[in-house]
Amino acid sequence: MTYRNMLLAGALAMAARSAAASDDFVRVPAQGSVAEVADRLEAAVTGAGATVFARVDHAKGAESIDMAIPDAQLLIFGNPKIGTPVMQDDPRAGLVLPLRVLVYDDNGQTTMLYEVPSEMLDDMNIPADAPYMAAITGALRNLTSAAAE
Repeated sequence: MTYRNMLLAGALAMAARSAAASDDFVRVPAQGSVAEVADRLEAAVTGAGATVFARVDHAKGAESIDMAIPDAQLLIFGNPKIGTPVMQDDPRAGLVLPLRVLVYDDNGQTTMLYEVPSEMLDDMNIPADAPYMAAITGALRNLTSAAAE
């Protein structure tokens, strides 16, 4: 399969997978609490050989100032084997890398949300057909799918 076909297949799979996706974001419904889903996502990330750099509990932060928001955790993770070539092509990619997935309570439905990689990097000097674009897209799709159930 050529890279062009792989990119097309990945794009079609993402489009078919989530009718709730906007132009810029992919929403993945998940089973379980925000903490359970974030735990499964973190396990999937480390199991895939990537590094979890941070896990931000937004609701806990709000509690610390006597405010409340629905449960929300942000997982920040990456793999230098994929991210380094992106930053070699454009160092500004460091503004959006490492990758981020928000796990949050969306009106009673635990949901994972991430930005479409082509949108995330669209204002940078990143070739649309760069091999790492398919790798990033596939990684986000596979990791969130693994954590969804």
